[in-house]
Amino acid sequence: MLTENTSSPAMPVVMTLAGHDPSGGAGIQADIEAIASQGCHPVTVITCLTVQDTCNVQRIEPLADYLIEQQAETLLADMPIAAFKIGLLGSVDVVQAVHRILLQAPDVPVILDPVLAAGGGKGFTSDELLGAIREYLLPLATLLTPNVPEAAQLAVRGETQDEHAFSLMDQGCEYVLLTGTHAQTERVENALYGDGKRLRTWLWERLPETYHGSGCTLASACAANLAKGMEVSKAVAAAQAYTWGSLQAAHKLGRGQWLPNRLYWRQA
Repeated sequence: MLTENTSSPAMPVVMTLAGHDPSGGAGIQADIEAIASQGCHPVTVITCLTVQDTCNVQRIEPLADYLIEQQAETLLADMPIAAFKIGLLGSVDVVQAVHRILLQAPDVPVILDPVLAAGGGKGFTSDELLGAIREYLLPLATLLTPNVPEAAQLAVRGETQDEHAFSLMDQGCEYVLLTGTHAQTERVENALYGDGKRLRTWLWERLPETYHGSGCTLASACAANLAKGMEVSKAVAAAQAYTWGSLQAAHKLGRGQWLPNRLYWRQA
């Protein structure tokens, strides 16, 4: 007879709300691999179906808001969610549905990866969608993880990277991790902001390829580390190291960008 094991501590559960990427490079599959690699259990809420490969996104089809809410509410009633990770949204209706979901768990950390363009360059946002993210999600974000162009799009003021980060905190984000993968610098500079100032800066070797799903990997690893109770700066530092390792071990499987090997640690 099987009996319930009550001796082991519960594994933290991270809910990711994101799009499905059929290539496996980004989106829900990237989130699952990154969250599990950090020792947490991923539960998934699909926000959008996509038609894409390693080169670019051809189509995004947001799901109906009630389907998104039903997915999340069913899981929230069943498991203790320790962190939310939010990725591709796709429409104002989806943003509002995610907002209503987050209000049901107000004390749970929210990690928001503002996916505003595909790795291949195709943009999939609008002024209305940007406005909805600013209004409904930024005030609920524990940690926002934009790259330089995304921060510039979401910030309502500022000319420099620091000024954009300060603006995003004024708009409601508790912490901002601004990533420098898209900046024209010799090394990748990532900066963590909180309490109205720059808290810490990391410099990483710039790897030679372009990668599909690096932002999803980083945000999901941050979410998992926060779910485990890590302090924000330590959670962000550990997530960056994991993400860089997955990019260093990336695979060239398609015609376009390289795919992070998020299970590289199993092959060491």
